[in-house]
Amino acid sequence: MADLQRFRDMLAAYMAKKGLRSTKQRDAIVDAFFVQPDHVSIEELLARVRERDAAIGYATVYRTLKLLTESGVADEHRFGDGLARYELADEEAHHDHLICVECAKITEFEAPDIERLQDEVAKRFGFVTRFHKHEIYGVCPDCQKKTKPRR
Repeated sequence: MADLQRFRDMLAAYMAKKGLRSTKQRDAIVDAFFVQPDHVSIEELLARVRERDAAIGYATVYRTLKLLTESGVADEHRFGDGLARYELADEEAHHDHLICVECAKITEFEAPDIERLQDEVAKRFGFVTRFHKHEIYGVCPDCQKKTKPRR
């Protein structure tokens, strides 16, 4: 589980630096984002925060996710389906993604062998890695079952 207080502190420091203040709506969006178990789109987060406060609008969620991304609290991902998705930017729990091109399901995975190989390749070319992302696109097991012909 991510250290949410660390993320709250990062956000507070960024907002103070930018002269931004906290609002009730922004706090509700941040709280909802922090308990997300998956990669959330603006629309999905909007639906969840509207369960608590129907007055929260799309633009407020958009601006808050932009703030979370700019502050380093969230990472934005685009997995080729036209939607931006967001997750906590937890560098201590690095993972990569398998993305189903049929149903858009996203599976997170960790592979130490891949990480080691990436480091070796970077070293071989004298490259200093700042960050990376690894995404594999394919068809998940559930979608494969749907497309197999029945006998």
